[in-house]
Amino acid sequence: MSSEYESESETSIGSALPLYTFLPSPPLPIDSPPHYNMSQINLHKIIRQQQEQLAAMQAQIQALLAAQGGAGVGGEATGSNVGSHMEVAKPAIFNGEAAKVGGFITACRLFVKMKLRGATVEEQVQWVLSYVQGGSADVWKENVMEELESGKVEYESVEEFLTSVKKEFGGGEEESIKAVELRRMEQGGKTMEEYVQEFKRTARDSGYEGRPLVEEFKRGINRGIRRKLMEAENPPTSIEQWYRRAMALDRNWRKSRREEERL
Repeated sequence: MSSEYESESETSIGSALPLYTFLPSPPLPIDSPPHYNMSQINLHKIIRQQQEQLAAMQAQIQALLAAQGGAGVGGEATGSNVGSHMEVAKPAIFNGEAAKVGGFITACRLFVKMKLRGATVEEQVQWVLSYVQGGSADVWKENVMEELESGKVEYESVEEFLTSVKKEFGGGEEESIKAVELRRMEQGGKTMEEYVQEFKRTARDSGYEGRPLVEEFKRGINRGIRRKLMEAENPPTSIEQWYRRAMALDRNWRKSRREEERL
């Protein structure tokens, strides 16, 4: 019986193997590398290139931050670096006119504080001198540069140098000019806020202070506001009180006038 089954199996598949028997695959060598097709190789190459590009970008960002003075945690600018990113107006060219020396010094002082804080005193002084041009200032500038180069003069701070600029070109002449301007000032059609700011700027180097300064301010403001403040139950006495209460009255008057125009 068994011999017949075996003979039928042999004749049905043409082989000596029993039915449903599979030949095993030959084992891979233990040290054989994994096989990748072309698409896998290209993918690995793209990933590697992207990683290299990312590393290069990170290096460029770090170099940029270092060139700008560094950054705090999270990329935020540190307190000492804030001023370097701000736009600050440069001073106008100064030609030695006494009436302009105050504004020139103020503009220089602000720019040095915001932009040149890390520079040496010599560099700060030379930067200020670069804006001194024309008129009588040219000769003075040449003398100062010669004294600096020879070592005859040395400034401990840029503030000391700016003080010397004011003494050289301001002096009594600037004070007399400011006093004349102050006596000519009138509010006219300006708002009180505008007039107060102009008055403060002119009064700064005029030599006026105390009661004389109050009288000049009273004289220049519009008559209606002056009369209301002088006739008030508690009239202002100091210049700051005059500034504050005059601006409040002017604002209220302009507000009521706009409301009347809308009716």
